Amino acid sequence: MKNVKTTAIAAAPSLAAKDYLLAVQDVLAHLDHQVVDGVIDVIWRGYEEGRTLFVFGNGGSAALASHFACDIGKGTVAGRAKRLKTIALTDNVALITAWANDKAYEEIFSEQLESLAEKGDIALAISGSGNSPNVIRGLEAGRRLGVQTLVLTGFAGGRAKTLADLCLIVPSDSMQHIEDAHLCATHAIFLAIRQRMMLNNAE
Repeated sequence: MKNVKTTAIAAAPSLAAKDYLLAVQDVLAHLDHQVVDGVIDVIWRGYEEGRTLFVFGNGGSAALASHFACDIGKGTVAGRAKRLKTIALTDNVALITAWANDKAYEEIFSEQLESLAEKGDIALAISGSGNSPNVIRGLEAGRRLGVQTLVLTGFAGGRAKTLADLCLIVPSDSMQHIEDAHLCATHAIFLAIRQRMMLNNAE
């Protein structure tokens, strides 16, 4: 069997990846840190008052809602101190599909809040556009129930901005950059809450 000659081709630098990551850095540099700190304060006060944090969104934002609820629900546990009650409204597939099938997809979050939320609880909605109908219905239900409403969004904030007590708008019109910034913001929020939990538990 003859040896077959192969010619190695040098890999070209990935300019697209470099440009993308530089653009993400720029977006993060312009994120409103005061709003992030405000979100942390609202969640912390809710924890001190024994409130429940509800998180929801669609698509990648649904995945982030589950991710954030997992970080908060497990990662903030500090010894025998009381825990921050957190529920991702994106996780009960049977319930989501039941409401979507029997009523409307637009109501999958609002109906869950109607069943679970109490006055003073916190709803964190994640929506890149700020215009997802089911997110809007969820925020409307939250306000009707006396829930504090927090929103992570992008572009110009969409309809969600007007329904939020506190709204973090990522200064970008790229959905990918917005989602990256939302992940970074939720990690910053989680770590700040965990630090407060640990300090509280050490006292």
